[in-house]
Amino acid sequence: MTPPPRSDSPVFIVGAPRSGTTMLQYRLRNLPSISLPTGESHFFMPLYRNREVFGDLSQLENIRAVLQAMYDQSREFLETDLHGMRFDRDALAAELHVTGRHTLPAIISGLFEKNAQGEGKARWGDKTPYYVMHMTRLLEWFPKAQFVHLIRDGRDVALSLFGRRNDFYVYNAYFAAEYWESYIEKGREQGRQLPPGQYLELRYEDLLAQPEDTMQALCEFLGEPYSAGMFAVSPVDDPGKTPLVHEPLKVDNAGKWRTRMSAAQIRAFESVAGNTLRELGYELTTSAQPPRLAVKAAYRLHNNLLTAYWQRSKAKSV
Repeated sequence: MTPPPRSDSPVFIVGAPRSGTTMLQYRLRNLPSISLPTGESHFFMPLYRNREVFGDLSQLENIRAVLQAMYDQSREFLETDLHGMRFDRDALAAELHVTGRHTLPAIISGLFEKNAQGEGKARWGDKTPYYVMHMTRLLEWFPKAQFVHLIRDGRDVALSLFGRRNDFYVYNAYFAAEYWESYIEKGREQGRQLPPGQYLELRYEDLLAQPEDTMQALCEFLGEPYSAGMFAVSPVDDPGKTPLVHEPLKVDNAGKWRTRMSAAQIRAFESVAGNTLRELGYELTTSAQPPRLAVKAAYRLHNNLLTAYWQRSKAKSV
């Protein structure tokens, strides 16, 4: 028997960028009880780091300051990705004040709960990939939270990062491997510290190859009834910023690195992250050894120089 929905347990979808988290976000949005905004919040950790500056949150003006900090950090998210409410700082601050939302986690959950209620849903969630590095901190604020860590073959992640290299500042396979591995290792390390039933690892490739079995396992973890409607691809209330999320799942979205990465790129990636790939069950195609210090320095210099160049170019175009 499927357990009852955990209406008081927020759901966080996390992972390395370009790992399929948006695709999973839109599939979970199809569940009748889970509300997931269609973007990424990004303001949880800045609020956490600056939590002392807001003062006494039983004061209305300080609640307003928190909401303004959210807005300054994530204006587009608050204006376009909440589909159950309109973000109005003053009205929301007054409502949160009256209902006794006098801590940062209470203010944040108050925002997401209001949005969920507007969508007719009982439970809220968030998809912001880099929160995988901060799960233990989020658990301080949301002790019943559940985290879904979506893991994708790092070589396919590298290909996707190269496609948006000037957004992520990843310009070579060596740096892409370090980037991916840092997310994976930090996420898995923190996942081992979370209570049973609050952390789940899913492989992107399993979701593509065995979608029903994988989603049923995910629903069991979340305490939600499984529904084949999770795989619907027609947008209900939002066309989506990423059109691909409304296409059916495609098995051939996995393993693209085999034909689209050069032999040198594959060797460079596996020389850095081979052990992590192997631990996760991914096949290696080379026996590359860890690169020498001089090679590491050259790759990092290459990435740093291109990063500096494109950051200057962006600043000039503003």
